[in-house]
Amino acid sequence: MKTVLMVAEKPSLAQSIAKILSKGSCSSRKGLNGACSVHEYMGTFSGQSMRFKMTSVCGHVMSLDFIGVEAKGCDYVVLWLDCDKEGENICFEVLDAIEPVMTRPYGGEKTVYRAKFSSITDTDIWAAMSKLGEPNRNEALSVDARQELDLRIGCAFTRFQTKYFQGKYGNLDSSLISFGPCQTPTLGFCVERHDKIQSFKPETYWVIQAKVSEPPLTLDWDRVRVFDREVGQMFVNITKTSKEAKVESVSKKEKAKQRPLALNTVEMLRVASSSLGMGPQHTMQIAERLYTQGYISYPRTETNHYHDNFDLKGTLKQQANNPFWAQEVKALLSEGLNRPRKGADAGDHPPITPMRAASEGELGGDGWRLYEYIVRHFIATVSQDCKYLQTTISFSIASEGFSCSGKTLISPGFTEVMPWLGIPVEEAMPVCERGDVFSVEEVKLVERQTCPPDYLTEADLITLMEKHGIGTDASIPVHINNISQRNYVTVESGRKLKPTNLGIVLVHGYYKTDAELVLPTIRSAVEKQLNLIAQGKANYQQVLQHTLDIFKRKFHYFFDSIASMDELMEASFSPIAATGKPLSRCGKCHRFMKYIQAKPSRLHCAGCDETYSLPQNGAIKLYKELRCPLDEFELVLWTSGSRGKSYPLCPYCFSNPPFRDMKKGMGCNECTHPSCQHSLNSLGIAQCVECEAGVLVLDPNSGPKWKMACNKCNVMVHFFEQAHRVQVALESCETCEASLVAVDFNKTRSPLPDGETQHSGCVFCDPVFQDLVELKHATMRHPSMTRGGGARRGGRGRGRGRREKKPKDKMAALAAYFV
Repeated sequence: MKTVLMVAEKPSLAQSIAKILSKGSCSSRKGLNGACSVHEYMGTFSGQSMRFKMTSVCGHVMSLDFIGVEAKGCDYVVLWLDCDKEGENICFEVLDAIEPVMTRPYGGEKTVYRAKFSSITDTDIWAAMSKLGEPNRNEALSVDARQELDLRIGCAFTRFQTKYFQGKYGNLDSSLISFGPCQTPTLGFCVERHDKIQSFKPETYWVIQAKVSEPPLTLDWDRVRVFDREVGQMFVNITKTSKEAKVESVSKKEKAKQRPLALNTVEMLRVASSSLGMGPQHTMQIAERLYTQGYISYPRTETNHYHDNFDLKGTLKQQANNPFWAQEVKALLSEGLNRPRKGADAGDHPPITPMRAASEGELGGDGWRLYEYIVRHFIATVSQDCKYLQTTISFSIASEGFSCSGKTLISPGFTEVMPWLGIPVEEAMPVCERGDVFSVEEVKLVERQTCPPDYLTEADLITLMEKHGIGTDASIPVHINNISQRNYVTVESGRKLKPTNLGIVLVHGYYKTDAELVLPTIRSAVEKQLNLIAQGKANYQQVLQHTLDIFKRKFHYFFDSIASMDELMEASFSPIAATGKPLSRCGKCHRFMKYIQAKPSRLHCAGCDETYSLPQNGAIKLYKELRCPLDEFELVLWTSGSRGKSYPLCPYCFSNPPFRDMKKGMGCNECTHPSCQHSLNSLGIAQCVECEAGVLVLDPNSGPKWKMACNKCNVMVHFFEQAHRVQVALESCETCEASLVAVDFNKTRSPLPDGETQHSGCVFCDPVFQDLVELKHATMRHPSMTRGGGARRGGRGRGRGRREKKPKDKMAALAAYFV
């Protein structure tokens, strides 16, 4: 019997699609990578009975190897990847992994199929299965080109400027001074607005404010404002010559506030930021979760127009029982839906719409808030426009003209379901006609000042990015998130983006060296070329090479002109030698090195003019003034807190591994020095009970709440609380090959039997220690790690960390300790 392999982009999608196509009769098992399940069932394909296997990828390229195994012997593949350009790209990554092991087709038989769908509903999934197509090579190539350009350009500029500036300045407060072809113009928009605010010079102006009585009205001056006080006073004097305001005209016009266009990604991101207070990155994460759970349609689309065959009525009916909008929905179903406005069809996915009913209890928090907006927006698109009457009354006081206007609601239309867009309630305008006279109560000259623009909000920035073609609907949230994560901007109240000193200096530096690096023009041109590749109208290699040639020249010019940017840096940041506080002694000159806490935290020796990396996201302090036996550098202790891990490290060895089997970034708990008292060889106890690569290492600084921690993952084992001393012995356990531990308790607090204070044994095997060991911060990944079963390897691995297999029954006991 032939086999059909089907591949989705996420495990949850694979499960949902398999349940729909198998009508709930599929069986499931864990995939070979332990993360993605495989769902199997019998069905019909091309008129034949076949076996179906549905699984998923867990990312790009490096996570696809297991699919090749699942594909062995399969005859057909159906690709259920996301239906956008990135999804097409993953299609070909999957094919590269599986085609070599699939059954070879006979006589040019078609074996590769592409499913196109926009929602996880029975109707959409079955429709996609009945209309299978082929993956789009051109769209995949456009993504390849974008990824390669962004990676090569970004890495070159980022690596150069990071190494150059972090080596000179100590208070940049950024672990990475990154450059990106989209990220940098995005930052440029924020700094451009900042510069306008800083350079703004307020101007004083004057307006005439007139009030009439019976009924009281405040009138607007037809001249609006003047910038000369004497001129303003002249008009006030003229106006004050009359005590009557004469009605010159009364106009009444019926106006309409248009219902919204169908919802696309960019509009969803704008509204979520401005009205819901949710950042773009967070919004997309919530939207993707709602999509995979089947509540909304695919959330990445540029289209804001419903196709003629879109089931508007069926989608609306699903919302008829929700108490929040049931009244509006039932009225529409009874009176008839209004034809939606004509938007733009980008040829990708339908607009974002609800796919099934949900309650606040089901979704909760931000999930419900976003879903509620999507539903209300959809209902609004098939509702009537909001209609109102605008009344404008024109007055003359002496020879000067004034007016007042007001709005009266006629029909709320779509604002019934989107009340925040409704016409505000205003005081009714007086009933009058041409020639009527009102008494002037007050005329005065009011002084005011022009105001600077405000900082860009996320919604403003999204609009600018869309206008200038910076990023795609999928990548816009990423670029905005990046400039925040890199400490180039801070998100202020109202989701306003305020550039930091570093962000401002970078953009000004780019303007001084090469303005095109920060202006949106060059990236916009590249995006147009990438779109031509996707349409099959441009050659992939030619576009790639042409763009790389341009940026190669720009990089060389930037490299040669870095002094221009450095002048700005020098004026804004402190030299690294003048930053930080003395902490530990250098092993070369024996002077104190300064600890720089600003990101990335590091040590700097002013005497040697050398900078040494440190572990991040923790606290650093001197470690008992002890020195590394290899280089005489004083050791420092890194800790993630009183309840977290801690380990000593040599600043020199951390950046310059002393042994071949070590890598940069390793502390003493991974050092393979054969005799150092702080090394893995001296303090390692056994292989981690959770990960394959790690070793549980005694933390000699943790007493009296002693613990050992994995030097690779987050597993910690607490043991021997209140012990006076804990030491790792040279001997190993005969059963599991873990190093024995010698424990010395105080007489008054000893938990040992018969009042003993000292005992040596295996942490895992010795029954005396059994109740004194507690596992923390671990998640049991393997089914075998349950009480009564499972195999693990032991031994702390002297020298190179090699470990032999433990007997299976011993490992069952070890597993039972931690369950």
